[in-house]
Amino acid sequence: MNSEIVLIGLLLPFLGTSLGSACVFFLKNEIMPSVNIALLGFASGVMMSAAVWSLLIPAIEQSSGSPIVASIGFLAGVGFLLLMDRLVPHLHSASEHAEGLHAKLKKTTMLFFAVTLHNIPEGMAVGVVFAGFLQNGNITIMEAFALSLGIALQNFPEGAIISLPLKSAGGSKKKAFIYGTLSGIVEPIASILTILLSSVIVQALPSLLSFAAGAMVYVIIEELLPESSDNSDIGTVSFAIGFVLMMTLDTLLG
Repeated sequence: MNSEIVLIGLLLPFLGTSLGSACVFFLKNEIMPSVNIALLGFASGVMMSAAVWSLLIPAIEQSSGSPIVASIGFLAGVGFLLLMDRLVPHLHSASEHAEGLHAKLKKTTMLFFAVTLHNIPEGMAVGVVFAGFLQNGNITIMEAFALSLGIALQNFPEGAIISLPLKSAGGSKKKAFIYGTLSGIVEPIASILTILLSSVIVQALPSLLSFAAGAMVYVIIEELLPESSDNSDIGTVSFAIGFVLMMTLDTLLG
């Protein structure tokens, strides 16, 4: 039974990407800006809350109440994502510089690789929390699902970001959908690999939890919040709702 529940949780982020990619069958151009901002703000709130209650607090508890391991792991997660953004174009740089790089890479191709690469640490984060649940590491199934759901909500607009421009450029709806969906396939793969590795290095679970928290917070600050700045009111309110919802679920059901 546990394996079936975990499998569903691992596939949620991939489902979010797939549903976003499916927008090519229903939308002519793009998701309404206000809806996109609300989704990003809500996902940011859920993920920020999950990073604290589902990742950092369990990491500290498993380290006998010491914040040292959690602090080091958190900073390592931030540093890892920072390094990735230096090595490869993230969503902002891909959007800003693609127009001058038509001879080398199309905008949608850059976005495809940027989103795919950024999905790897997100998949790792999901794998870590479900590994903690399976190993009775002070993580409940609701905490694990909340993080997975937050990432799935974030992945929805990302899938649309890839698929809709492909369709607009003259590609078929089916091809655009497939490309958008493929960008998210790395997440369940990274999640499964993380679970398999965590069973071998169980003593490192607090470090992995805090590392995932750092990676998640980096994604929130670097990617999600700037994208919702066009209408800060909607983004802020959605963030607060997501944060409180996750905190409430964790408190009542955790």
